[in-house]
Amino acid sequence: MPHTHSFPRAAVAAPHILAAEAGREMLTQGGNAIEAMVAMAASIAVVYPHMNGIGGDGFWLVREPGGQVRGIEACGQAGSLATIGRYRERGFQSIPSRGPEAMVTVAGAVGGWRKALDLSHSLGGRLPLPLLLAPAIAQAGRGVPVSASEARCVPAERDLLDAAPHFAATFLHAGHPWRAGEIRTQPVLATTLERLAQSGLADFYRGDIAQAIASDMELLGAPITRADLAAYEPAERAPLSIRRRGALVYNFPPPTQGLAALLILGIIDRLGIAGAETPTYFHGLIEATKRAFAIRDRVVTDFACLRHAPSDYLAPGRLDAEAATIDMNRAAVVPLNGGQGDTVWMGAIDAQGITVSYIQSVYWEYGSGTVLPRTGIAWQNRGISFSLDPGAVNPLEPGRRPFHTLIPALAAFDDGRVMAYGSMGGDGQPQFQAQIFTRYADYGMSLGDAVDAPRLLYGRTWGAPSLSVKLENRFDPSCIAALRELGHDIELLDGAYLDTLGHAGMLVRHPTSGRIEAAHDPRSDGGALGH
Repeated sequence: MPHTHSFPRAAVAAPHILAAEAGREMLTQGGNAIEAMVAMAASIAVVYPHMNGIGGDGFWLVREPGGQVRGIEACGQAGSLATIGRYRERGFQSIPSRGPEAMVTVAGAVGGWRKALDLSHSLGGRLPLPLLLAPAIAQAGRGVPVSASEARCVPAERDLLDAAPHFAATFLHAGHPWRAGEIRTQPVLATTLERLAQSGLADFYRGDIAQAIASDMELLGAPITRADLAAYEPAERAPLSIRRRGALVYNFPPPTQGLAALLILGIIDRLGIAGAETPTYFHGLIEATKRAFAIRDRVVTDFACLRHAPSDYLAPGRLDAEAATIDMNRAAVVPLNGGQGDTVWMGAIDAQGITVSYIQSVYWEYGSGTVLPRTGIAWQNRGISFSLDPGAVNPLEPGRRPFHTLIPALAAFDDGRVMAYGSMGGDGQPQFQAQIFTRYADYGMSLGDAVDAPRLLYGRTWGAPSLSVKLENRFDPSCIAALRELGHDIELLDGAYLDTLGHAGMLVRHPTSGRIEAAHDPRSDGGALGH
C-alpha cells in the first residue's frame, strides 16, 4: 500500500521514479514546480517510452501563488497533407493506427515545455534549459533499466507495431521485447535532447531538428511537412471548472475530454451517495460516466471548431437535469464508443505554492511505432481519433487538432488546500480521477488510501477493448454481486494493481504550514519525492 508522503516545502509525483528524481533535483537546485515538471517531462519521455515521448502532445494546468489557474494546450495540428482524400485514395476506411500513415499530427509537447517555461520566467524561474534536460540526456545516452510496466506491456496490433519503420531497432532486443531491468540506451534521442538543450526548444519546430524531422517525414511518406512544424504554436486556454462541496475543481477544455471529468463529478455530487466503497457509490459513478461520455462524444472537438459552449453543460441546472435521469436502482443501457491510450500524469508543487498538473502522451503504446532515424523520436498516432467522414464531430482536416483523452486536473478547496491530481488510461482517465478525488475530498480517505483502493472502469481503455464494467479482483464479492443485480455487465479482472486501471497520483498543499502531501500509484513504477 502506498503511503501518503509528507514534505515540508515542495514535492513531485511521477509514474517512474527516475522522472520523480529529476523533478526533485530541480527543486533542490532552487527551481520552481514548472521547471521541475519540464525536467520530469523530458526524463519520462526517455524512461517510459511505451507511454509517452517528445513525439507526442501535452496539456498543462498551472495554478499561480495568487490563485490564477492557466491552461497550456500543447496539442499539434493535422499536417497539411493529411486530408480525407489522401486516405480514401489509398484505400483506407479509417486512419491506420501504426506506421507512417498514422503520423497525422505535429507533436506539441516540446512547444508546451517552451510556453510553460515562459510562464515560469514570469514567476521568477531562472534555471537554465541545459540543467533541466540534463537528467534526460544522461538517461538516454548512458541507458536506464527497462521498467516493469514496459516489460509487461502487451501493445495492440503487435505485428503492425513491430513492422513500423525503425521500431524494432529502437524498442526490441534481438527481435524481442526487452526484459525488465535490462539496460537500454537511446543515443540518437540523447543527441536530439542535447541539441534542444543548447539551441533552445524552438529548434524542434524551426531549426536543424525540424529539418531532420521533416526530411524523415518526407522519406517515410507521412503527411507532415516542415512548414507544418514551423506553423505550430501552443496556446493558452482558460480551464473549465465547477464548484462542488467546498472546492473549485478545474480541468482542461476541448479538444480534451476534461468536460467529461467535471460532468462526472458534478453529477455524482447530486446523487446523495452517503459513503464510498459501496454498490451505491460505484453504481452512481458508472451511471454518471455514461451520461458524461454521451455529452463528450457530441461536443468535444478542436477548440476552434466547437458547435456548443462546453461550460453550458456544467451549469448547475444542466447538472441537475443529468443527475435526474439516473435510476439508482437500475443500470442504463448506453452505447459507448471509447478510446484506448497510453499516457503519463505528473504533478509538482513548490514552496511558493505554484502547482502543476501535467499530462503527456503518444496515444497508443509507442504511438505510431515509427521512429524517425535522424532524431530518434518515436512519433504519436493521436490523429487516429479523426474520422474520414466529413460530417463527423472530428473530421480529418489539415490544421485541425484531434480529440484528446489527456486531462490534467486541479482543485482549490475553500479551506486553502490546493490539489494536483490525475491518471493515465484513455477513457478511464475521467473515471479514475473521479474515484481518487471523491475518496479523498468527499469521504475522508488519505491520499495513499485513495490512490491504492481498488478501481473500476466502465468501457474501453488501454488494453481493454470490451464495454463491460471492469473491476480489480480486490473488490468485495458482495459489492460485485450487488452491481450485477443492478444490471451492470461485470468483468472481474484477473489480478490486482493492474495497469488497465490507471497510474494515478495526487499532491495536496496545506495553506498554513505549506506542508505538501503526495502519493503515486503502486500500479506504476513511480513514486512521490520531495524537498
